[in-house]
Amino acid sequence: MRKLFWLAGALCVSLQVTFAQSQRYPIIPYPQELQAKPGVFAITPATKLVLPEDPSPFVTETEQLQLLLTQALGKPLPTVAKASKGTIVMRQNPALAGEEDYTLDVSTGQILMTAKTPTGFFRAIQTLRQLMPPSIEDARAADLKLISIPAMQLKDHPVYGWRGMHLDVSRHFFSVNYLKKFIDLLALYKMNKLHLHLTDDQGWRIEIKKYPLLTSQGAWREFNNQDSVCMQKAVDNPDMAIDTAHIIHKDGKTLYGGFYTQEQMKDIIRYAAARHVEIIPEIDMPGHMMAAIRAYPFLACSGEIGWGKSFSTPICPCNESTFAFAEDIFTEIAALFPSKYIHLGADEVEKTSWAASPLCAEVMKANNLKTVEELQSYFVKRMEKFFNSKGKTLIGWDEILEGGISPTAVLMYWRSWVPDAPVKAAQHGNQVIMTPGNPLYFDGTPDRNAIYNVYHFQPIPKGLTAGEAKHIMGAQANIWTEYIPSEKRADYMFMPRMTALAEVLWTNRNHYDDYLQRLNEQYKRLDLLGVHYRLPDLDGFTEDNVFVDKGVLDVKKPLTDMTIRYTTNGTIPDEHAKALPAHYTITSPETIKLAAFSPAGNRGDIYTLRYRKEAYRKATVVKDARPGLKLDYYNGVFKSAAKIKEQSDSSMRVNNAIIPEGMGKGGGAFGARIQGYINVPVTGIYSFYLTVDDGGILYIDDQEVVNNDGWHAPFQKSGQVALEKGWHPVKLAFVEGGGGYTLKLEYSVNGSKLQPVPDSWFGAGR
Repeated sequence: MRKLFWLAGALCVSLQVTFAQSQRYPIIPYPQELQAKPGVFAITPATKLVLPEDPSPFVTETEQLQLLLTQALGKPLPTVAKASKGTIVMRQNPALAGEEDYTLDVSTGQILMTAKTPTGFFRAIQTLRQLMPPSIEDARAADLKLISIPAMQLKDHPVYGWRGMHLDVSRHFFSVNYLKKFIDLLALYKMNKLHLHLTDDQGWRIEIKKYPLLTSQGAWREFNNQDSVCMQKAVDNPDMAIDTAHIIHKDGKTLYGGFYTQEQMKDIIRYAAARHVEIIPEIDMPGHMMAAIRAYPFLACSGEIGWGKSFSTPICPCNESTFAFAEDIFTEIAALFPSKYIHLGADEVEKTSWAASPLCAEVMKANNLKTVEELQSYFVKRMEKFFNSKGKTLIGWDEILEGGISPTAVLMYWRSWVPDAPVKAAQHGNQVIMTPGNPLYFDGTPDRNAIYNVYHFQPIPKGLTAGEAKHIMGAQANIWTEYIPSEKRADYMFMPRMTALAEVLWTNRNHYDDYLQRLNEQYKRLDLLGVHYRLPDLDGFTEDNVFVDKGVLDVKKPLTDMTIRYTTNGTIPDEHAKALPAHYTITSPETIKLAAFSPAGNRGDIYTLRYRKEAYRKATVVKDARPGLKLDYYNGVFKSAAKIKEQSDSSMRVNNAIIPEGMGKGGGAFGARIQGYINVPVTGIYSFYLTVDDGGILYIDDQEVVNNDGWHAPFQKSGQVALEKGWHPVKLAFVEGGGGYTLKLEYSVNGSKLQPVPDSWFGAGR
């Protein structure tokens, strides 16, 4: 027993030390090597700066460091020639291996910062910045007299060279200022690539001087069905409102849109380059080109504009005028963007118009092409040769594998339901960037599992040898903006998820609990930077709650300085709503809306909690139950879990609420019903949490407990039920729309910790 107490005490001390170190060194991404030391170095207005022996390559980085210190101290540091006590020393170190490598040696008497390149110094400065108090981010704050930097020895370098974010500016448009803010956040967390999706069916966003109609017409649209969805959601969430800055009135029409002139884009590129972020342009073709075809109808095989079976009409790869158009565009793009990469897109191409075209039949015959997939490959390979002539490397979405891929193209993997795509590409010798939809599509609404899922993402796919794995350049997260109509909503969707990805790609070690502690230290900084991030999840309730005699709402605050406000009249809580008391008692059915607010006024998720009174549901007598549950499989497409057909195609037993591997082979759609009994060990209020992709409904005692129906990305919903100890009928209806599925069932009882439902609780009749 003494040994047990000793172990518990040792664990408690260990956790306290880890927490203290997370507060002292709240760096994201965490460095490869950090040796903590006692004491601090005090930066004051009297501190002096020692520049590298040859300062000329590092002028920009020196200015950035001085700007940071000026904002904190009120004036730049004086520079001196020699290192001594009380100095910050920047020293070039050619012996460091990588372009981004750096070291920081902080003692009570000096800070020594070394790097081989300007990029390395910039990364070191961002680490130093995160060690400074968040108040330095506020240019209006009073000048500090002293900044304490904790002593340490630090050696750092990234594991992956491609650490990226993607932003779709076509579906919804974002200002120049927002792109700069976005770049600043990438730089702060050592991300180094910004993939700009500049064109799509919904809008053309970059000026092309040879084809002015692309922006004078193609950059503007009347409100579409995606805008309508956003407007409807804006009733309950102001962040979903269409940004009025991008709305104009012309010729009696209300139009949405915008574009970047080439001069504006040059300014953005310069801004990013100074922060060591490379911008990769994407001009998506041959599909997703409706905005261009509307302006220049000759681009389509038949001149038609619209939608085929699945996607929009593509441009015609069988007409030389199409290639002339594309080459003209990419000539301007290649001259504008200094990146060695250009993204061609080449995904989701509707090929029915090609199959019906007599001209395409001639081109396919002349080039010995057997399928329209090979015709797409013909287009991609011709464009790649043109890119190469401009000194550029082609990137394409993973559909470029279909019909054959050249050995020099870079593949961007996104279709998680085609898991062998990155493996085939790497084995073929192609470079690969990982962007699988789950978990790296940040347009999927985040839930309590979102950060965990990103942090535990493994960039190297299964099935590669160590040599083949070297073809994985890194990864990026993608933000598609069909349903992201404002800058605040964009902030919410990618922050703080991006910080988890930053640590995966830079550090590539699992420090998850420590990461969460360091993330908590980042929120004040994000507040001062004006980031409308998603606040941490609140706990202590579900969407649908029950009570027997009375209920108590006891919300666990993840951040001590947040305020939780609530309403009971159906209105959305704002900064003037009442603060939720520590223990809010419910004695009759009611609906509560609540939201957390940061000290800066950033509002978190709006939770709607419905409370109803019910008695404990009586247990059922079940004799000779076999372990597990019965799963009925239904082949086909079902938009709703409530509308799965009656006759199953096959049945099997499963141990839990799981979908066995191999169902929906090839990423196909299907439905499933999992049913039997659940044996709860004690009488109590049970909370069930259902995470699904695409849709699912949980029933207990033939009554709906959690409704997470409809096609959507992985998302968790929850509900409560009052259960008497013993057996209760349980059923889970699940639908998968194609593209890879998620199904996870968790529970808590009487407010306990969230955990998976044990296999031993389930049983089925014989």
